Amino acid sequence: MTASQTPTQANAQKQYEVHRSDLPLSCPLPSMALWNSHPRVYLAIENEGGQSDCPYCGAHFVLVD
Repeated sequence: MTASQTPTQANAQKQYEVHRSDLPLSCPLPSMALWNSHPRVYLAIENEGGQSDCPYCGAHFVLVD
C-alpha cells in the first residue's frame, strides 16, 4: 500500500477472496486500517485446504488461485 491509498475498513466483510500473491495471509489484511481492529494474526490458509477463519473477528478467507 502506498501513502496515496486510503486504507479499507477492517472487518467490514465476513468473507474475503485472496490470491497466492497475498500470502502470507494475515487478518486484518495489510490494506486495512488497524486502529479499529484486532491484533494482526497470520492464517495458514494453504495448510487448511484453501479456506481459513480469523480467530478474532470470524472473517472467512478463501484462496481463489
